[in-house]
Amino acid sequence: MTPSRTRLSILAALALAAVLAGCNERRDPGYQGWVEADMIFVSPDESGRVTKLNVREGDEVKAGAPLYSVDDDLQRADLNQTNATLANAQQTYDRAASLSKTGSGTQANLDAAVSALRVAEARVNTSQTRLARRRGFAPVGGTIQQIYFREGEMVPAQRPVLSIMPPGNMKLRFFVPETDLPKLAVGDEVRVTCDNCAADLTAKIYFIATQAEYTPPVIYSLEERNKLVYLIQARPNRPDSLRVGQPISVYLGARTPVADKR
Repeated sequence: MTPSRTRLSILAALALAAVLAGCNERRDPGYQGWVEADMIFVSPDESGRVTKLNVREGDEVKAGAPLYSVDDDLQRADLNQTNATLANAQQTYDRAASLSKTGSGTQANLDAAVSALRVAEARVNTSQTRLARRRGFAPVGGTIQQIYFREGEMVPAQRPVLSIMPPGNMKLRFFVPETDLPKLAVGDEVRVTCDNCAADLTAKIYFIATQAEYTPPVIYSLEERNKLVYLIQARPNRPDSLRVGQPISVYLGARTPVADKR
């Protein structure tokens, strides 16, 4: 082989290697993950029928805003009964106190009347609390994410009527291979990309799993299957730009991947 042909072969091999390297870089998907949120579920203490909904899905609410009402007939009846018991206990106490002052009554009767009065007052307070909790109020500010029971439907005890998503509760979950784990630490900032998202999305890592997983519960890249990976969670800097369940790609640092430059 002549020297000129040798040089051409070497140049062709170098060009092929460069092309292959570029292809590999363009195929780099980053770390694959998705968007989740820690929802706040609002539910009644006791079962009942939803009589009114004050919000719709997607509404923005502030802490303390009324959300829903559940029928309160049984709670009102219970309050009436405990109020009647309190009135009787008050009469018994007044009579025992009057007899004690004149010396006609005993201390034991007065003590029993005082005890019965306190119990009746406590039961009235409990009934009032049960009645007040037939109305649901927003414990935090956020967006109404989902309504599970509509007006006229029966909601079981401690089952949520709706869920609220506070902006600060949005989080990103992604998986990192074991070999890349030393590159990340809690507090690190990573770059986030997704379909039709803003170019300046970032997130700060706040959790790194200490136990490995072989098959994550949800994965968006077939190439990542059957690898030893660790779950990482991060808080986005602009949670309003993301949606729950949205697939994302996470990259270290601020360098723009070649795939995004194309």
